[in-house]
Amino acid sequence: MKQTPFFAIHRKLGAKMVEFGGYDMPIQYTGILEEHKAVRNKAGVFDVSHMGEFEVRGADAQAFVQRMTTNDTSKLSDGKAQYSLLCYADGGIVDDLLVYRFEEHFMLVVNAANIGKDLEWLKSNRSKLRVEIVDRSEETALLAVQGPRSEEILQKLTPADLSHVPYYSFVRTRVAGFPMTVSRTGYTGETGFEIYFAADTATAERVWDSLMEAGKDFGIKPVGLGARDTLRLEMGYCLYGNDIDATTNPLEAGLGWITKLEKGDFIGRDALVKIKQQGVKRKLIGFMVEGEKAFPRQGYEIRLNGSSLGLVTSGTVSPVLDKGIGLGYVDTGAAQPGSRVNILIREKEVAARVAKVPFIKKEQHAG
Repeated sequence: MKQTPFFAIHRKLGAKMVEFGGYDMPIQYTGILEEHKAVRNKAGVFDVSHMGEFEVRGADAQAFVQRMTTNDTSKLSDGKAQYSLLCYADGGIVDDLLVYRFEEHFMLVVNAANIGKDLEWLKSNRSKLRVEIVDRSEETALLAVQGPRSEEILQKLTPADLSHVPYYSFVRTRVAGFPMTVSRTGYTGETGFEIYFAADTATAERVWDSLMEAGKDFGIKPVGLGARDTLRLEMGYCLYGNDIDATTNPLEAGLGWITKLEKGDFIGRDALVKIKQQGVKRKLIGFMVEGEKAFPRQGYEIRLNGSSLGLVTSGTVSPVLDKGIGLGYVDTGAAQPGSRVNILIREKEVAARVAKVPFIKKEQHAG
């Protein structure tokens, strides 16, 4: 297994470690519930250095990224980012990603488990376009600083005025004395930042220590992948490998808002136009368990009147709502908010209702 530059810190803090995307990663430190609530109420720091970063350069970089991704990169100016997808020709999803527009190149941030697959997909579709694709994953460290106090904490360490960095925008500056890209992005639903910098252990440890020192009066905590999952699920955000993959398309996954069919040609567009014309057959729903505090898990059956409607793709007990919540695909006719469904949990059908996502209302979420 690979290790991030923060591995020694995780060990020192007594984190419970698991394999994730080929990396030895912290699942929790003091407990998922405590870490989750720290991010919702104060601030948390996540090591997400396992994510992949590709640079796309060259005379045709704009045209290439526009052709490969579903969102409209022509809308991006320097210093802006957008959430997007890579699709196969049949409309299935290769990966979800962030697209950053720098003055001289694009940066694509992809999921850890998909780095090799995504890189091959991009390179195999260059055609005759003048582009260079460089994998910077191994040399890039990435921390997410998330929560209502995150701006105050990070502001203590940087000369950049973070109040002037809008959502889905970024600046190149210094944090704790080190050059960084500071992006107002994240996958928790809270205000927050993601900071990219050189992946050497000495720098990583100094940055981590500086953040924890700057945040000690604000209740900052280290947060593992366990709370990262419960935080994104409360917001109804998709996780690749669970809620979206090669067998799902953006329209049924509720990701039509980042699929700009009107922008012109891109890989998967023809198939998606056809799917839209014919009507989506199934939809990704959110659901909330009623009554008892039951824990829905991936793979559990979603049922109605004794018949299967589909399967749970992600599930947990929401630390904020103290109720079971989840996502899953069902036939379009059963996808209306408020509709009753049952979740088969340990051979018992548990009552649930289709719910609008996000499950909790936050000021900021991926929009």
